[in-house]
Amino acid sequence: MADVEYLTGLLRTFPDYPKKGINFLDIFPLLRNPIAFETLITHFVHRLTSHTLARSPSKKIDVVVGLDARGFLLGPIIAMRLGAAFAPVRKKGKLPGECVAVTYEKEYGADTFEMQSDAIMPGQNVVIVDDLIATGGSAKAAGELVAKLGGKTLEYLFIIELTFLHAADKLDAPMYIYSLISRLVISC
Repeated sequence: MADVEYLTGLLRTFPDYPKKGINFLDIFPLLRNPIAFETLITHFVHRLTSHTLARSPSKKIDVVVGLDARGFLLGPIIAMRLGAAFAPVRKKGKLPGECVAVTYEKEYGADTFEMQSDAIMPGQNVVIVDDLIATGGSAKAAGELVAKLGGKTLEYLFIIELTFLHAADKLDAPMYIYSLISRLVISC
């Protein structure tokens, strides 16, 4: 796929960031380049309209959920293109009104994600979007929030998946995960 090769070529790797031994893949060059950003969004929308909707009985995506914070960069645009609502998942204490919460494990302790309690109605079809899936903790928490509100997660979308961490096994829809770029290993 030429678009995947094109987008992959624009990513930058920063060794030892944010700490020694981590090779950070920077997605921001994709967002700074209007052609690359359009290619990325169009690729995801095509995936959803040609594949994900084909297995949905209602043939509709009602809500696109974006994870704090980089999912906020992709989710609203994808939602707009699909004619769907956008709902943010935020860190605890960042959303007004009544919220549902899920606590999840990170590399160095626990964290909590919240979603407004009226963001998803029972029975709505949902797609969850983020830039990266590594350990799967935040994506799993988002899926749990969707389920708490009665929604059905149709698919998880990521720009990058670190497959060697086997995060997909933790999600409620392990067969319905799509990553534009999969990395078996990250090396300097």
